[in-house]
Amino acid sequence: MKKKLLAGLLTTAMVATMVAGCGGNTSDTGSNSSSSNTSDGGSQTVGISMPTQSLERWNRDGEYLKEQFEKAGYKVELTYSDNDSGRQVNDIQNMIAADVDLLVVAAIDGAALNTAMDEAADAEIPVISYDRLILNDAVSYYVSFDNYTVGKLQGEYVVEALDLENATTTYNMEFTAGDPADNNAGYFYQGAYDVLKKYIDAGTLKVVSGQVDFDSVATAQWSTDTALDRAQNILGSYYADGTQLDVWLCSNDSTALGVAQAIQSDYSGTNKPIITGQDGDIANLKNIVDGIQTMTVYKNVSNESVVTLALAQAILKGETIDESLCDTFDIECAYDTTSYSTTEGHNCPSFLLVPAVVTKDNLDYLVDTGLYEWDGDYLKSTAE
Repeated sequence: MKKKLLAGLLTTAMVATMVAGCGGNTSDTGSNSSSSNTSDGGSQTVGISMPTQSLERWNRDGEYLKEQFEKAGYKVELTYSDNDSGRQVNDIQNMIAADVDLLVVAAIDGAALNTAMDEAADAEIPVISYDRLILNDAVSYYVSFDNYTVGKLQGEYVVEALDLENATTTYNMEFTAGDPADNNAGYFYQGAYDVLKKYIDAGTLKVVSGQVDFDSVATAQWSTDTALDRAQNILGSYYADGTQLDVWLCSNDSTALGVAQAIQSDYSGTNKPIITGQDGDIANLKNIVDGIQTMTVYKNVSNESVVTLALAQAILKGETIDESLCDTFDIECAYDTTSYSTTEGHNCPSFLLVPAVVTKDNLDYLVDTGLYEWDGDYLKSTAE
């Protein structure tokens, strides 16, 4: 993907056809760790910059990362930037001034950190771009999930749930995508759209609003309220006459919350539309139990922190980093050197983990990770 996000939206089969296989057995528990995950941090300090505490998943990411690095003996500086890119630049600059040994950054806006990244490069501080790609060549490595596959799994779920291959009727649907400032949002959307496009072209799926291009369906800052407002407008404009809505494909759980709320309050139909999501947020898991949301794509961020730690340790020890790093932990991933570009012509070596589909029928999958537990009829985080 090039520096401009929209370039990625024109690419089909981005990640799935490009990754080089990386060894390791599948494991979904957060307890797996690098074989070198010993207390060897010494006096080294890792700076961790997270986007915001307003979304549940970033609280989980920040705490898992902090826990993993401190357990390995590193000092940790952890900041949250309240979805303010200027504040994130300042947070990172403060870490650089404090002479941290390595930075782990989940960007609010992948194109807005050039000043801080250039200063990190000048200070010879390596940078791991965490979950969201930073579009600056100072980035040493990228750790994320296979983002294109996240959307692909959502699209495939819709195909299977409606049996679109054998459908003899037309199903109505809408899209809600993510934040244009988040480099991942285009991958999520494109993965889903590439799966569903042939059914849209054939008329088996109909986007009643006509809003299909990424810019039209994007949601700034992944805001639940923004997704709610747009969904209410669409329902009032295109479905108030009793037109049936069958699917609302949402790229993540925070936007799915807004869409679900709009459907509950403003949809005049009697059916329950399919609503997709991503992240496994507690409120959304409750909606899945209650039959309001249909599925979510789960990304075990505890495992993401394990991979990040293993990579950071190798960087700080000056070790050679390639696909063999994956042999040091029991987590399924891929080492990729072609799919993600920080700038034109500069590919960023990436470690990509594998997401999973969660529905009402397999919620115990989350319990098996050790990160969730049953609390009566609903799940809660074990960290609570």
